[in-house]
Amino acid sequence: MYIILVYDIKQVDNFARVQRYVYKICKRYLVHVQNSVFEGEITVSNLIKLKEELKRYLRCDLDSCIIFKSRNKKWLDKEFVSNEMEDNIQFI
Repeated sequence: MYIILVYDIKQVDNFARVQRYVYKICKRYLVHVQNSVFEGEITVSNLIKLKEELKRYLRCDLDSCIIFKSRNKKWLDKEFVSNEMEDNIQFI
C-alpha cells in the first residue's frame, strides 16, 4: 500500500526530543517529503510496526499523526501548487 503520513508535535515540555524520535522512526519506513510529511510504499506488517513505534513517543493529549492510505501510488493524484519536486528530492 502507499501512504502519506503527516504529524504535528506541540511545542511544550520535551517537544524537541519527541519530534526527533518521530522523525527518525518515519525516516526508517518512508521518504521525507517536507517538514512533517512522509510518503511511500509500505507493507501492512511494516505499517503496524511504524504505528507501534510512533505510539511510544507521540503524546495523545498534545500531538497528532494522520496516515492517508491508498492501494498504491498510481491511485494517488499529486498536484504541486508551487514548483514540482522530483520523488527523491527533499524539501525542508
